[in-house]
Amino acid sequence: MMGPKLMDFSRLSVSERLQLVEDLWDSIDDEQIPVPKWHLQELERRLADYRDHPEAGIPWEQVRERLYKLIR
Repeated sequence: MMGPKLMDFSRLSVSERLQLVEDLWDSIDDEQIPVPKWHLQELERRLADYRDHPEAGIPWEQVRERLYKLIR
C-alpha cells in the first residue's frame, strides 16, 4: 500500500524551501506541541539547581565564545 503522494518541492530553491519550513513551523501554536512530563521535570530540576547555586553558571557571552572557538 502506498501512502499519500507528497508535494514535489524540488523546483523551489534552497532559500525558498527554508522559508517554507520556517513558515510552516511558525504556523504551529506552541500550545499544540506536547511536552513530555519528564522534560518539564528536568527543567524544574535545572531551575532549582540554578537557584541553589547561581555562582555555578557562566555568562552567555563566555558560552558563545567557547562555542565559536569549537567551530572555527
